[in-house]
Amino acid sequence: MKAVQFGAGNIGRGFIGMQLSGSGYEVCFVARNERQIALLQKRGQYTVMLAGGLGGEDVSVVRNVTALRISDGEAVARQVAEADLVTTAVGAGSLKHIAGSIARGIELRLRENPRVLHVIACENTIRGSSQLKKWVYAQLDPALHGQAERLVYFPDSIVDRIVPVQQQEDPLAVKVEPFFEWVVDKRGTAEDFPAIQGIILTDELEAYMERKLFTVNTGHCVAAYFGYLAGCLTIQEAMRKPLVKIKVRRVMQETGRMLVEKYGLDEKAHVAYIEKTLERFANPGLTDRIERVARSPLSKLSYNNRLVRPAMLASRLGLPVSNLADAIAAALHFDSNSDEDAVRVQRVIRQKGIQSALGELTGIPVRHPLHKEIVSRYYRLNERYAAGYKLADGR
Repeated sequence: MKAVQFGAGNIGRGFIGMQLSGSGYEVCFVARNERQIALLQKRGQYTVMLAGGLGGEDVSVVRNVTALRISDGEAVARQVAEADLVTTAVGAGSLKHIAGSIARGIELRLRENPRVLHVIACENTIRGSSQLKKWVYAQLDPALHGQAERLVYFPDSIVDRIVPVQQQEDPLAVKVEPFFEWVVDKRGTAEDFPAIQGIILTDELEAYMERKLFTVNTGHCVAAYFGYLAGCLTIQEAMRKPLVKIKVRRVMQETGRMLVEKYGLDEKAHVAYIEKTLERFANPGLTDRIERVARSPLSKLSYNNRLVRPAMLASRLGLPVSNLADAIAAALHFDSNSDEDAVRVQRVIRQKGIQSALGELTGIPVRHPLHKEIVSRYYRLNERYAAGYKLADGR
């Protein structure tokens, strides 16, 4: 079996490519990094290190791989035309840039040898495959749209594996956490969906989607923002601070109550999921920098993202949101000169004051009770840190 994987970054190699190879696929990475492409073509394999909870590592060799440049248009289209599966891990913002290559491959496939193809976007975004489909159809010959609708499937997907930015001596080697989750919307697949190890097929993707977003993604950025205020450099360092860990757990408990109420999740199972997530954040075998996880606060503070949306949903259900309010206030204190979003957030707060800025940055109405609570907690954090307060010291 043949798979085309767009993106040969840490997630592409350390997660998607690894799972596909382990499932018996020959994997062709489509990438931009010339050095990685040359090495993948020469070696046909690479190593993945699984960072254990005690700092130990298991090393796996991922075989039967090669690579092409994204600029090699005809060769890439030919690979797509002949593939059994197409996957992506390029970042949601880059999906539109690879859509043309996928469209050309689908055109060749439908004209020469029409058969079923699944295209799965494995991105940290909501309904990435649906987004990709729109970009592909915009560049696909309209005369082929009807045939494509019958044969080409774009099932939405959720992927979860912590892979920090890293510098390995070997440009192809990558270190990842042992835990992973890859969930695919069964409703968007053909009956003969190909076998891939580790994939969960579900009719309830929305529940999995929000469980992951409002537990893992929410908890991760909360650890980053409180870790930043505690003077930490990495998530692992932050999670060794008892009060940071308490803050993160309490936020995830609030999002958890909302998820249990909304989707009828098993409460005990979700508590176990929260505790497992805390273990993942603290994994001493990984080094995940605060700046990486905290970056782009404008996106993280937006109305439908990981902090504000669960807070609004919980508030609507009449559930507690005090810890989520505290987390949003902490995010509003993230002040990094190397992050354009953070610079803009601080500029808006200085120019308009926190009350007006909060509404502009988050979309939370001024009259909403959550707005008042966040402002109050923002000022409380201001007072504590102006007085030399250190979250890590618990004073």
